[in-house]
Amino acid sequence: MNLNATLLAQIVVFAILWWFTMKFVWPPITKALDERAKKIADGLAAADKAKLELTAANKRVEEQLAQTREESTKRIADAEKRAQAIIDEAKKRADDEGAKIIAQAKAEAEQQVIQAREALREQVAALAVKGAEQILRREVNAGVHAELLGRLKTEL
Repeated sequence: MNLNATLLAQIVVFAILWWFTMKFVWPPITKALDERAKKIADGLAAADKAKLELTAANKRVEEQLAQTREESTKRIADAEKRAQAIIDEAKKRADDEGAKIIAQAKAEAEQQVIQAREALREQVAALAVKGAEQILRREVNAGVHAELLGRLKTEL
């Protein structure tokens, strides 16, 4: 065997193998590598986009939380004002009702005082008539002396 012929045969076989590899094996491998690189790039882009969306969503959530806190603080303040207004109104109503009750009690007391004075006048008049009757030792006619007894009542 000749070394040159072996070398030539190996070059021919290598060339055929190289041509076969470049024609049939290499394109699917490069295609798969390109697709894989594209998927990785798309995944990284999607991750960056998701990170931006997450940041934007967190910002919106923080804004909504701040707005909700502000609204809840405002509602609590309004509720406290309303409660204070209700308490003040109830106090006012209670004071008004108390004043009415006091005025009514004063009016009743005054009416009772007037009635007591009238009853006392009647009793004093009756006692005066009895006293005069005993002094005179005779009966005094109330019908005849009605005007005199009326003046006596008003003087007392």
